[in-house]
Amino acid sequence: MPIYTITKIVIIKEIWGALAVERIEGEVGKRMDGFPGGRLQAGRMPGHWLLARLGKRVLRPGGIGLTREMLDGLGIGTVDRVVEFAPGLGSTARLVLEHGPCSYTGVERDEAAAGVVWGYLRGPRQRCIVGSAEETGLEGGYASVVYGEAMLTMQREEQKRRIAGEAHRLLVPGGRYGVHEMCLVPDDLAEQTKEEIRAALSGTIRVGARPLTLSEWRALLESEGFEVVETVTAPMRLLEPGRLLEDEGLRGAARFLWNVLRDREARRRVLAMRRGLSALPAPPGGGRDGRG
Repeated sequence: MPIYTITKIVIIKEIWGALAVERIEGEVGKRMDGFPGGRLQAGRMPGHWLLARLGKRVLRPGGIGLTREMLDGLGIGTVDRVVEFAPGLGSTARLVLEHGPCSYTGVERDEAAAGVVWGYLRGPRQRCIVGSAEETGLEGGYASVVYGEAMLTMQREEQKRRIAGEAHRLLVPGGRYGVHEMCLVPDDLAEQTKEEIRAALSGTIRVGARPLTLSEWRALLESEGFEVVETVTAPMRLLEPGRLLEDEGLRGAARFLWNVLRDREARRRVLAMRRGLSALPAPPGGGRDGRG
């Protein structure tokens, strides 16, 4: 669910979201010491890093198209000072750099991932620091644009608030904030159902996942000083054939499927993830809600 702001106004753009990563070369099934989670075997590796190791470049369940739409909405230009929370392996950072911002700073807690992002950066005003989105160490008013993808979902509520609050602190007046997170639907889900979905997600992707409903995301962001002005929803299709082709292209999708077939343990995990994700409730098609 991408969210971006105009003058401290947040726009929620997509109902499902996840990290975006680039392909890492290497023999499938091997431990990869320089890769995030690379010391773990496929059965224990967080789902997003496993899919990346298998060659999947786009790990946003809503697809790369909605991330591009989010970036277009943020309107990043040559005068903008951009901060990205948790850039992962830098797929979205590369899209942002195409806009030629005045500066780019990634804040990534995984040192190996930060090292990969550094490989895309050029010039003294582009950097990726190892640190926490809750407390970046950057000065207030440092940025005109802040964004992050699929990292708030993985935090407890208090951490979510601290990260959104840090984004607000970093922004200059008139700054814009964007996020791309998972969202539970419909809005009136019973609490027990929410917990069952969260538990199933966490078990499937091997990462604690705590998505909120749309109204809960809105309330959280508004409590930190943002105004939600637009929402756009899309179903989650991360491992569906049509989405694979759309996000990866024919060659990329074929490469990913070939790598899955070659690695028995990874194949078991991927099929389990696909079954788990397919069983989750989905929105009744995409949608848009504008406010303000």
